[in-house]
Amino acid sequence: MRPNLDPAINIAIKAARRAASIINQAANQLELLNIETKAHNDFVTEIDRAAEAAIVDILREAFPEHGILAEESGQSGAGDGRKAEYVWMIDPLDGTTNFIHGFPQYAVSIALTRKGVPEQAVIFDPVSNELFIASRGRGAYMNDRRIRVSRCLRLTDALLGTGFPFRQFAHIDAYLAMFRELTQKSVGLRRAGAAALDLAYVASSRLDGFWEIGLSPWDMAAGALLIQEAGGFVADFDGEGGYLKSGNIVAGTPKVFTELLLTVQSCWNARA
Repeated sequence: MRPNLDPAINIAIKAARRAASIINQAANQLELLNIETKAHNDFVTEIDRAAEAAIVDILREAFPEHGILAEESGQSGAGDGRKAEYVWMIDPLDGTTNFIHGFPQYAVSIALTRKGVPEQAVIFDPVSNELFIASRGRGAYMNDRRIRVSRCLRLTDALLGTGFPFRQFAHIDAYLAMFRELTQKSVGLRRAGAAALDLAYVASSRLDGFWEIGLSPWDMAAGALLIQEAGGFVADFDGEGGYLKSGNIVAGTPKVFTELLLTVQSCWNARA
């Protein structure tokens, strides 16, 4: 049973469920979607925008002094948005490409950060109706059940998640080197196309580790806190805590994390 929740996370759950209802309604009428291209292989639909607006409306009403950093609408709120002490990082539909193809792997991701550090996390999968939540210092939960990272002790026994570079290809060679090395050093790699859910799967022991290059802060903030509260480690490619700024992330169980990070670092540092 999960503990009594912080008021902020209760509001975030309400917002995530509201967004999910919009997404689920649209999932039955995909042929009617208006799809726009933001950049190469980067899409947005009116559902992304409607889900984000629903989330923002609920958060603004409850916390008008907080900043907002959202994928579709950018920064807003108190002052500069990102400069506020408390900032909500929102991805209303992580896995838009999956969604528009009817591939059932996407989620709503909401995190509250304080001075750049995630404090509250909600990831909701509208397909499976799985709700992942975490509050700093109070553990991580999925549908009221406490979750922990797996007990996997070695990279050679690990199932890893990743995300292929799909928008910018400046680091494709480094990524392919990582992919080659980790394919040989693990039991397998999975690329499902929704980083927020991949991170939630590390927290809930479905994956033993994860890495990706070039993510946005709203892709990572909630999932990173889930992993930390579930007993795992999260870092950037330098082994530090700057993943929200760099966009490069490595995560995993305590033992797998170390081996995974060393492999990723070796390939990353060898790039031209």
